[in-house]
Amino acid sequence: MVVCLTTNSQVVCGDVYTADDDGFYDKTNDLMLRVEISLSKQVCRVLSYGKDNTCVFEANVSTARNGAGETKDSECTPRGLHQIRARIGAGLPDNTIFVGRRPTGECYTEALSAQFPERDWILTRILWLSGLEVGRNRLANVDTMQRYIYIHGCPDSLPMGEPLSHGCIRMHNRDLLPFFELVQVGTQVLIQE
Repeated sequence: MVVCLTTNSQVVCGDVYTADDDGFYDKTNDLMLRVEISLSKQVCRVLSYGKDNTCVFEANVSTARNGAGETKDSECTPRGLHQIRARIGAGLPDNTIFVGRRPTGECYTEALSAQFPERDWILTRILWLSGLEVGRNRLANVDTMQRYIYIHGCPDSLPMGEPLSHGCIRMHNRDLLPFFELVQVGTQVLIQE
């Protein structure tokens, strides 16, 4: 797949990327892709590690209103090293509504938003995260996957760059769609303050 990203009216093109058992690599240039999410800056970046360690994608996000934390039911965004465990929603229309990781058959509209003003909308695509650090974000009462922590789409009317979510990492659709195409199951995600 050739990656061409459009974010904030800028186009960034990359090379051919393929998945393998150890992560997501650009075999042509011997690079590894990794996602880094900064809680303090409210930014998601995809970095290619290898020859030049460059940023190939960057977008503003919204993480947890309750701040950083790993405990179940805390509504905090978990820190540490994770991986993408599942990619959900490929090929579905923009603004597809998900409940329990399943598309409802509806697409988000302002009218639905007005009808359900308190709903935490999960839209367009879901990247389900799984912790990789036992005792910090994996297993027991700190398990990121069991907490249903995702990177997911949200209404474009919601602000980015401010911590307002219930624990997940929210992205606007215009950023989520190219990001979703860039990452694969197994891609590492480092969430840090």
